[in-house]
Amino acid sequence: MSTTPLAPGPAPAATPVPTPIPLMELTTGFWRFKALAAAVDLGLFTTLSGLRDANAAELTAALDLDPRPARMLLASCTSLGLLVRENGRYRNSDTAEHFLVEGRPHWFGGFVRYSDRHAYPAWHQLQAALRTNRPTTWDPDTQASAFVTADPAILEDFWGAMFTLSSFTADALADAHDFTPHQRLLDVGGGTGAFPIGLCRRHSHLKATVLDLPRITAMAREKIATSGLSHAVATHDGDFLTDPALPTGHDVILLSMILHDWDEATGRALLAKCHAALPPGGAVIICELVLDDDETGPAPAALMGLNMLIETRSGHNYTHGEYTDWLTGAGFTDTTTVPLVAAGANAAIIARKP
Repeated sequence: MSTTPLAPGPAPAATPVPTPIPLMELTTGFWRFKALAAAVDLGLFTTLSGLRDANAAELTAALDLDPRPARMLLASCTSLGLLVRENGRYRNSDTAEHFLVEGRPHWFGGFVRYSDRHAYPAWHQLQAALRTNRPTTWDPDTQASAFVTADPAILEDFWGAMFTLSSFTADALADAHDFTPHQRLLDVGGGTGAFPIGLCRRHSHLKATVLDLPRITAMAREKIATSGLSHAVATHDGDFLTDPALPTGHDVILLSMILHDWDEATGRALLAKCHAALPPGGAVIICELVLDDDETGPAPAALMGLNMLIETRSGHNYTHGEYTDWLTGAGFTDTTTVPLVAAGANAAIIARKP
């Protein structure tokens, strides 16, 4: 028997020691948001776009700030990738120039303002919402919705931002799903028409209708006219919750960021209306931030669910399995899911009426 000693094996890997860094990043996440919100409110990016570039002293004067806070704000916005500093002069990053300059087609600053003035204070009361199962952006005992008594300027910011978000989500959907076989699209709760405008621009054969409340379709008609697509996109005044039926004559129905506003019973009822309105072979498309079936993520869908607690009576972000079950229950078949990479949705769930 050999007495040669065995070579020692590799040492076991050391277990990483936890650090509070991830918790620090979570805890101070609002610092980033409030820096952005302050910069938008001060008009930093709009001002800098007009100047093209500027040094700290020039921006301090233009924004009417003292040098100390101006220095801090500029450093923060540069660290967040919103500004670029070269040779002592600042300019907007591509993202800021595209989305944070007021008056640009894809102005996102409205959503920043809406979140800062409307949603952010309500999130301070998240624990109350969790304990009471009630929204904190409005009082359901005295209001029909969060939009009844909201500041009109806040609502204008909201709808402008939704148009931008939906425009980019529409592009992602057009890339992921072939609309060539479809002829007429009904966008249920279509807001100011971003999806029909984007999809009809990509597909010249496609016609579309925006179904929403009269005050919303009025805004949609302005967007449609500005886009030069009044010949392709129409509007229909209605309430998809209380109307007994949806408009017919369409072979594809879109529900984008609609079902997460309501409870399961309402969602199932709306899908039943979609099924009744479609011809055989017609399709319904659910475009949402969808939860994984084990409800471990993704984070945007899970956190949007919490936002539904803050904003709605009964909204929720649902799982792939739940939507599939609802569609089957409404009579749809051939359900498929295509992933999306967009701010407004991570998936499109598509089903057909046999």
